[in-house]
This record gives sequence, structure tokens and C-alpha cells, in this order.
Amino acid sequence: MNDVNEQTGGNPFPLLAAADLQDHLMTATNDLDRLQALLAHSCDELMQSFYGCHEQVRALMDVPAAEAGIDRDYQALIQQLGRQLGGAVTALQFQDMASQLINHTHQRLRSCADQIARVAMGDDEDGEMIVSEAPLRPNPVTQDEMDAGSITLF
Repeated sequence: MNDVNEQTGGNPFPLLAAADLQDHLMTATNDLDRLQALLAHSCDELMQSFYGCHEQVRALMDVPAAEAGIDRDYQALIQQLGRQLGGAVTALQFQDMASQLINHTHQRLRSCADQIARVAMGDDEDGEMIVSEAPLRPNPVTQDEMDAGSITLF
């Protein structure tokens, strides 16, 4: 054990292993950034499509059945379609929860990478190395399901 500490300058964490681990952690944070961008783009496209469909269905629902010349079965189908679209838009709210989880994980990984760098390389002549703070809470999102109801999109 003393031989390892002498070879690593008294540091129990080999510099090469620390640099490699830090690279892997930073790669993971970059992957999370890309995942968040893809998720945001996909959800934006879906929301625009669903809003367009929802508005068209809402317009059909506002026209009295007698005035539109449609029967009750057709009107019931339009009402059901409106409820289904509302449920689909509500389900898209998962993007907000997923973004919070991705950001939380990103911060935790970044903090680990910074701490590894500090332990492996130590502080320099400019002062103490800055370490990103780890999130205080273990989980930023406690909700694990979506229920139909009012729609609030972010």
C-alpha cells in the first residue's frame, strides 16, 4: 500500500484511473445533454401536433349537432376523440419530469467527476479546485405516473 502511495505522490487514487473515470463520467453527462435535447425536440413536435388536433376537435365539439347535420353517434365519437387527445397531451407532461431527472443525474455525475479530479490532481497554485455541488435531494421528482385531468404544459 505504501508503494502505491509513493508511486502516486501520496494519493491513493492513481492519476490515470482518475482521469479515465472522469472522462467516462463527463461522457455520460454529455450523453444526458443529448438525450434531453432529443426528448425536448420530440415533445415539442408532439405537443404542436396534439394542440392542432385538439383545437380541431374542440371546434367540431362546439358546433351543435343539428346545425352540422351529424347524428348522435358521430357527436359521441368526436367527444371521445377529444378526451383521448386531452389524455395524450397530459401524458406529454412526462417530458418535464424526465428533464428534471436528467438534470439531476447530470449534476450528480458532474459533481462526482469534479471530486475525482480534486482527489487525483489536488489543488493548484491558483487555489482550491472548484467542485460542482451535488444535488441535495436524492430524487427531484416524486411523481411516477400521470393522471388525466387538467392540462398544464410547460
